[in-house]
Amino acid sequence: MADLRNYQARVAAAGTRADASIDEGLRAYMVKVYNLMALGLAITGLAALGTMMVATTNDPSAAVATLANGKMLTNVGVALYGSPLKWVVMLAPLGMVFFLSARIQAMSTSAAQTAFWVFAGLMGLSLSSIFLVYTAQSITQTFFITAAAFGALSLWGYTTKRDLTGMGTFLFMGVIGLIIAMVVNIFLQSSALQFAISAIGVLVFSGLTAYDTQKIKEMYWEGDDVLVSGRKAIMGALTLYLDFINLFTFLLSFLGNRE
Repeated sequence: MADLRNYQARVAAAGTRADASIDEGLRAYMVKVYNLMALGLAITGLAALGTMMVATTNDPSAAVATLANGKMLTNVGVALYGSPLKWVVMLAPLGMVFFLSARIQAMSTSAAQTAFWVFAGLMGLSLSSIFLVYTAQSITQTFFITAAAFGALSLWGYTTKRDLTGMGTFLFMGVIGLIIAMVVNIFLQSSALQFAISAIGVLVFSGLTAYDTQKIKEMYWEGDDVLVSGRKAIMGALTLYLDFINLFTFLLSFLGNRE
């Protein structure tokens, strides 16, 4: 009888150690995902600020063009925002997302990480135009509001016991609807439709933040080798990065003060 009790105690202790090992591995994996995402956001912010510094000027003698809000553009600014090059700047991040999603399984961890950094830099180049439209103060305030909302939503997605899988199809349909509405509004230029797009966009990407966090958590498996785990972390960071950027841009259209 004593031997049976000892055996049961050893089995329970072994199970506890295994659970602790899995929890520790999961925490390390999620910390890596969030660190990669945060570094990607930092690269985007620096790229956006750097681009704006070389694209605008406060010296009238160095200005090539002046916008209606008084912003003065240099040759670089005119090329980026007033020539066909602007379409390349806008579409390049989208191309990088498709490239990274399609090729990551064949890439080394370092190559995939480098591709993510390149993508983050291109996104910063694309987002630099917001400094021509919104005040720097409102951009900063909206960023911190987005960070707080994102943190709360991601934490809920990580800790909730509720299965969020059913939200995936609904949210994906919401993204498709947003894209179609945004394309239509390029031609209509409707302020009411733009308001609706922004409101729905905030709701959709709020839901995606929680949903994607849970999905990334469930992707973790303690048996993954370093290469597979690294790829998963990079794709997880890319997914949450896109959720953050979209949530930020839709909130900015609500909260941002225009120049």
